[in-house]
Amino acid sequence: QVQLVESGGGLVQAGGSLRVSCAASGRTFNNNNMGWIRQAPGKERELVAALNWSGSRTFYADSVKGRFAISRDNAKNTVYLQMSSLKPEDTAVYYCAASAASSSNVYTRAEQYDYWGQGTQVTVSS
Repeated sequence: QVQLVESGGGLVQAGGSLRVSCAASGRTFNNNNMGWIRQAPGKERELVAALNWSGSRTFYADSVKGRFAISRDNAKNTVYLQMSSLKPEDTAVYYCAASAASSSNVYTRAEQYDYWGQGTQVTVSS
């Protein structure tokens, strides 16, 4: 079992930056593939960024490519999502998720993640 707690969400103006964090506890964090999934009201959830257990491979949705960066610090059991050049359409609840399995490949579908945090709201004003 892995417990995930997100933090760092908030209100930011368009063009600004924000970093959200996800602190993991429970079973060994270092072996989990990690992802950030967002869901806006009335829209389907979207996996925006993910990385494999070592952090050597990453994935970004086209909607955030070049603007978002995912990283992990296994010593701190934490994964980060650095968001830059934010747009109003980035407004959503951002969830951190972890897989039960460990893979050198990146998991690019939300259904591949077994543990989810409670989410943190990110609001981008125009």
